[in-house]
Parts: sequence; structure tokens; C-alpha cells
Amino acid sequence: MIIKGKAIIYGDDVNTDEIIPGRFLNITDPKELASHSMQGIDSNFFKKFRKGDIIVTGKNFGCGSSREQAAMCLKYAGVGAIVAKSFARIFYRNAINLGLPIFESLTIGEDMQNMDEIEINSTTFIIKNVTKNLELELQPLPAFIQEIINDGGLISHLQKKMKS
Repeated sequence: MIIKGKAIIYGDDVNTDEIIPGRFLNITDPKELASHSMQGIDSNFFKKFRKGDIIVTGKNFGCGSSREQAAMCLKYAGVGAIVAKSFARIFYRNAINLGLPIFESLTIGEDMQNMDEIEINSTTFIIKNVTKNLELELQPLPAFIQEIINDGGLISHLQKKMKS
């Protein structure tokens, strides 16, 4: 599968309060929750973001509280994928459970700028910066995790397994 979008770049240690501030956690409609994505760090997120764009960030993305809404708001906002040097473990698993494509790369971001056109091949684990004609390797995901993401999340994955 190829994921295409523009890079929206953030630094290290983006926490769940920045991804979805606590004042919005009483919202139960995922689409409404999505409209507040990244408001704690970037009030202009939706001025530059288009459905399918890819968040590129440093280390420890999703640190802080274990709120599932952080991954949920990004998925329902239409984020195509998140590529980080590393993820906080709870955010990492929440994203997988929700079917939000996430990838790790130790060298991501060093030669990338905001709004560069990028493509992720989730089969070969290569990310290509189309704007700069550069390719980087992503850390391969274990097959079972890739299967959960491809199935749209853990619930869809389990439902598929129960039918077969």
C-alpha cells in the first residue's frame, strides 16, 4: 500500500495534551473530536493540513497521558500516517488498535521540510521524499501489527478473524 501526502513536521516529545487538549475530552463524536486535533501545539494545523497528509515528528511522539482520543482524533481527521523517530508505547498501541498507520525511522526529518510531498510504501517500508528525490528506510512492522492496521484496527481485525 502506498500512502501519499504532504509532510507536516513537529519536533520531539509531542504529548497527548498537545495532540488533543484535555478541554475537548468530553466530546464523544469522533469527527467533532478530530476538528480539535493538534490544537495544543499548532492552532494552524487545519489551515495547512489536507486529508491524507503525513505527520513527521521526532522522538517520543504521543508521550504523556494514555488517552486513546489522541490517536482517535488524528485518525478521524484523516491523517494518512505518522512517521516518528520513536513513539510513546501507549500511543503506539492505541494507534495500532485504531488502525492509524504509524512508522518509525531513526533518520526521519533531517532532510525534510514542511509540505514536502512524501510517499510511504507500507510493504517495503520505504519513505520517499518526492520533493527532494530522497528515500529512507522505515523500521519494518511485525506482520501481525501490519495486518491489524491494514484491517482498519483491532476490532475490525478480530471481526474478520471470527468470520474466517
